Amino acid sequence: MTGKAPADDGGRRTLAVAAIVVVQAVAAIFFVADAIADVATEGIGAHVVIESMIAFALLAGVCIGAFQLRAMIAEARRREAALAMARGAVAEVIEMRFAQWRLTAAEADVALFALKGLEVAEIARLRGVAEGTVRAQLTRIYAKAGVSSRAELLSLFFDDLLDAPVNADRR
Repeated sequence: MTGKAPADDGGRRTLAVAAIVVVQAVAAIFFVADAIADVATEGIGAHVVIESMIAFALLAGVCIGAFQLRAMIAEARRREAALAMARGAVAEVIEMRFAQWRLTAAEADVALFALKGLEVAEIARLRGVAEGTVRAQLTRIYAKAGVSSRAELLSLFFDDLLDAPVNADRR
């Protein structure tokens, strides 16, 4: 499952609501024009009253649909902004911790790959180094961070993001 699915689903829903609003608007215009033509030729009768009620209902649907569409677009923008802020916060926390631990550029790369869940072999392949080098770098990263495993390293970042009390001895 990719991170794009919710955005695509929201886009499809927005498009569907927009299409319904457009169809309702066209139908409303048709019924209003037909009612006006009927009044001009036949006068006001039961048929015209019914068409007018249908036109009014469709116009109300258009207004409600347009309002809903606007709300959906605004909500999507709010969520997108919140996600961007969260991504920025995570990146900021990671950079801060890496600087605090005085990781080398290579160690920072390895630590970031480890936080992303890549295995030692994948990290070694991506960096073009031996697996033993990556293991040694992970050992130094853990020592500098004051942890003994990848899970503990990851938990430090969750603690920071969740505003848990900072334990300076551990970091």
